Amino acid sequence: MNCEIEFLAVGSGSKPGDAIIVRYGEENAYELMVVDGGNNEAGEAMVAHLKKYFGEGVALSHVVLTHSDADHASGLREVLREIPVENLWLHIPWMHLDDALPFFKNENLTSDAIKKEYDIVSEIVEIAESRGCTIYPAFQGSTIGPFTVLNPSKYAYVRLLPQFDRTPDPDEEKLRSENWWLGKMRQPSVFAGLFEKAVATAQKWIKESWYGERLKDGGVTSASNETSIVLFADFGDKRVLLTGDAGINALTWAAGYAEAAGLPLQQFSFVQIPHHGSRRNVGPTILDRILGAIQPETNPTHFTAIVSAPANDATHPRKIVLNAFTRRGANVLATQGQNTIYYGGFQKRSGYVDATPIPLAETVEDYD
Repeated sequence: MNCEIEFLAVGSGSKPGDAIIVRYGEENAYELMVVDGGNNEAGEAMVAHLKKYFGEGVALSHVVLTHSDADHASGLREVLREIPVENLWLHIPWMHLDDALPFFKNENLTSDAIKKEYDIVSEIVEIAESRGCTIYPAFQGSTIGPFTVLNPSKYAYVRLLPQFDRTPDPDEEKLRSENWWLGKMRQPSVFAGLFEKAVATAQKWIKESWYGERLKDGGVTSASNETSIVLFADFGDKRVLLTGDAGINALTWAAGYAEAAGLPLQQFSFVQIPHHGSRRNVGPTILDRILGAIQPETNPTHFTAIVSAPANDATHPRKIVLNAFTRRGANVLATQGQNTIYYGGFQKRSGYVDATPIPLAETVEDYD
């Protein structure tokens, strides 16, 4: 079976997003799925793109929202309005409140209180229901077309939900008593965007060689990112891993599930670089586990890795992250204003040109 994965260009400046079209099957007998819809403009672009390349009567077998962040969810509203969708896979925060309630500080919390904070997800659900789409949760072990969900488990999701930026305060004492992860990025400052720009302006750079990797373990991303749906598929002669905005915890849980289920790691043909190439989301240990150890510099590349990053973004993707994938055998590509495609056995499209791989950077971002 073939598997084509196309990343549409999303965002500019410091506003990223993911909008991915997956085609699987044979040249004249295939199915389509969408993973995330980016921002509003990306949703409109995705509808136009699907109709242009797959016909006005195009339909989707599956739509997956990896997590509830707006830069992944917003555009799906337009997709669901304009294109028939058979199955929608996502996590609906208020639908899991009963299980998550013991981990909130306020045990009188209502589902309406959660729902009002997730207006985009709520609208997605309403549109899907009105269009006759079947809605499913996507937890470890779920099967979505040819893909298996590696993350999150429901156990993890209900403990992470109270740690989301837009949910009320968690019961930290109870979570700590369970030795459960507590994020450090909850409730980011309203000045976070300005701070990020200032950091980019003052960024220090340091030299890095093939065998002198400076990427570190221990990065922390948001609890919402750690609930990202991670998808694995084995097409016989090619294996695919889609990661959303998964962080080190999510990737570790995904790897553990894959190993327990007998799903082979380190043999991928295609991997999505998570969270727009943020250095908070990956480290050497988890990359070695998923991708394999650093290869000799003279070895040829053996898989494709794509990062969805906006054009003219001073902070993403991080060169230190792209280098880490390159060392482990990846042919690294980035959107940055251009649609980027992995053909996966399907014929190349007329008018498309091959993307230029990103070479190993000689200088990378300094942590200090």
